[in-house]
Amino acid sequence: MRDHLAEVDVAIHGAGPVGCALALALRGAGLRVALVGRKAVEFADKPVVPAFRPLALSYGSRLILERIAAWDKLRVTPIETIHVSQAGGFGRTRISSEDLGLPALGYVADYGEVASRLAEAVDASIGWAADSQAPQAKLVVHAEGSTGDQAAAKDYGHTAIVASIDSEPQARHVAWERFTPEGPLALLPLEGRYGLVWSRANAVAAETMGMGDTQFLAELQAAFGQRAGRFLKAGARSATPLVLRYRTQPGAPGEIYLGNAAQTLHPVAGQGLNLGLRDAWDLAGLIRSSASEPLGSPSFAAAYARKRRLDARAMLRATDLLATLYVRRDPLSAMLRGAALTSLDLFPPARRTFARRMIYGASAW
Repeated sequence: MRDHLAEVDVAIHGAGPVGCALALALRGAGLRVALVGRKAVEFADKPVVPAFRPLALSYGSRLILERIAAWDKLRVTPIETIHVSQAGGFGRTRISSEDLGLPALGYVADYGEVASRLAEAVDASIGWAADSQAPQAKLVVHAEGSTGDQAAAKDYGHTAIVASIDSEPQARHVAWERFTPEGPLALLPLEGRYGLVWSRANAVAAETMGMGDTQFLAELQAAFGQRAGRFLKAGARSATPLVLRYRTQPGAPGEIYLGNAAQTLHPVAGQGLNLGLRDAWDLAGLIRSSASEPLGSPSFAAAYARKRRLDARAMLRATDLLATLYVRRDPLSAMLRGAALTSLDLFPPARRTFARRMIYGASAW
């Protein structure tokens, strides 16, 4: 571990993927950077098996991770096709990497894998500051995850149930998003299995978590249908309440918030970490060019807010819209949902525009 720095240019609080990505993006910038938090590589001495948590990394996130030299060692499964449909109604769309001329629309990895690989890269090249030794800094960056003092919040009344699912046939390179009357259900391909993210009303989710595996798989099969084959086995389940939280201002003089510390999204479309990585990449660019707007100044905080406003607000509104409109059960809403999916399927330019927005964020415009 490097010696603790009593005073630094940038202190990053939070040793998860977003905090680590920012630290790695600042390598070679001639700045004193301290990353404060428990590093994932410490788990090597005291093995801890984190709960399974599938992540959908967009192709745009791959580009960021490649630029900070943190991509090559990741174990990922490419997503070549995304199939979107609604249960109990017409309409579906299929988005292919061929539509955009890319090798993949995105990639699926386990959160623990991503966190560990990024932490190892930091450990090898930057070092850490202990939690109890947070240094004085010109700029403090909060990347420690969702915090209770975010300025606005919305409780969806739903819980995300997460598990690994074995199926016949095995998962390949297709991601499935199925909008059910209760909420979205996603199956993400990962090393021959699926990573399940299933949104259910809180009371129903509590019952689902208490089911035996046979009943759980039967419920899942009934909710999803047969498109992905027959579900054979479920791994350990975890549950997370679904809320929307965000800060109206992601920065203030001397402080910047990014990733889940700035906004916590509904997991529909899998955009949370992708948005956080874009936060980190854009902030690193501003820090590197901060001569005219010194770190910690009001003008620097304002510049970061302007830089991230379009991307963050657009993604927040898009995921919130999908999470709310696609659970309405009235016939008119079902017809509108079907028409929207059918339109994407029939008009390739609209489908490509939508896909680029999910892959690259605001830069897609």
